[in-house]
Amino acid sequence: MTNGFIGGIHPDYKKTLTADKPIEKLSYEKDEIVSVPLSQHIGAPAQELVKKKEQVLCGQKIGASKGFISTNIHSSVTGEVVSIGNLNSPLTGKVKGINIKISNPEDSPKQIDTGKKFQDLILEAGIVGMGGATFPTHVKLSPPKKIDTLIINGAECEPFLTCDYRLMIESTEEIIKGAKIIQDELKIEKLIIAVEDNKPEAIKAFNKYIHGFNFEVKALPTVYPQGGEKQLILSVLGRIVPEGKLPLEVGVIVHNVATCKALYDAVENGLPLTERAVTVTGAVKEPKNLLVKIGTPVSKLIDACGGYVGEPEKIVIGGPMMGFSANTTDMPVSKATSGVIVFRKEDLPSLKMTNCIRCGRCVSACPMGLVPAIMEQFAISELYERLLDWHVLNCIECGCCSYVCPARRPLVGYFKTGKRQVMNIVKERENK
Repeated sequence: MTNGFIGGIHPDYKKTLTADKPIEKLSYEKDEIVSVPLSQHIGAPAQELVKKKEQVLCGQKIGASKGFISTNIHSSVTGEVVSIGNLNSPLTGKVKGINIKISNPEDSPKQIDTGKKFQDLILEAGIVGMGGATFPTHVKLSPPKKIDTLIINGAECEPFLTCDYRLMIESTEEIIKGAKIIQDELKIEKLIIAVEDNKPEAIKAFNKYIHGFNFEVKALPTVYPQGGEKQLILSVLGRIVPEGKLPLEVGVIVHNVATCKALYDAVENGLPLTERAVTVTGAVKEPKNLLVKIGTPVSKLIDACGGYVGEPEKIVIGGPMMGFSANTTDMPVSKATSGVIVFRKEDLPSLKMTNCIRCGRCVSACPMGLVPAIMEQFAISELYERLLDWHVLNCIECGCCSYVCPARRPLVGYFKTGKRQVMNIVKERENK
């Protein structure tokens, strides 16, 4: 069996730490504080709708979508708004958010209006891509052209993470029903659920529903980044998404399994997105999969897992390949938080950088067919026009190049920075 795409890597997956741990609902106490960020998605932050000292209900909309690429934010608890200010964020450093003191820890979410048009209902529920991309789902569900195939992404190719795996086993039918809602609403001909073959129980769970719901389950080779949208589409359908284009260009949309579950909860039960499953693992006493309210501090998740084992050196929010280092645990869980991974010094490889030895491993590993070793020189020299010519905008920032580099060159870091400069060049050209 081939990958379906060129390149990719096989890191030490470490999923056995939590793969057999059912999702455990985290409990809360009266007077605890949750901090709900107003920016939990790609695009414009939501506009706050509440003021200090205001009482809010669990599920109440507290942030309104501000633009097409934006979505709503809801309170994950019932309580009092104690302050509105800046919260710590692993992605941007600081982000505006709302601090709420819990008054009734057992309150269920207030329901949204389900009588709206499909896309408006999804916007109302505040659903975003929960695989980490956080693209507002109502936008993705408004394709300007005909889509013939819906792929549900159950690859979960990041090492350590198993929250999607557990969701696929424990909420199989809800995920399928969420996917069928999308298929029916957008009149999509084909539904395929794609899962890496290191998750046999998930594949078995989906296979039980094939005849009742009419879809296909595709088992894919275990290789990182199999779950990248472009890699997934190539592996499943053999279609290549053109550079700078979205999957809809080749008649496809891709949704994560957790997103489908959230969509089902919104359409069938009127529930806004106020909680998510998170894998907490690495150097903690009892690694777990936890169902947590949006806004819960990361420190509470680590405490729920018995605290640290040894001295923590690095904490990653998300997966170890594409996640972000956190310099504090005083930051809230957001809709994007799929994992909290604690590393000790002895868990981390040496990152002492040396000169490039021209081994070409980064070229072999790149799943987008790029030449990172040469692109690095353009990025360091700030030759952004050349970097554009070498297709840096096609970089998916998966980190494969940095992972295999024996000289420990921080290649993907250069490209993340370089892409921002290159985008400015592209915009200037478009405005001429």
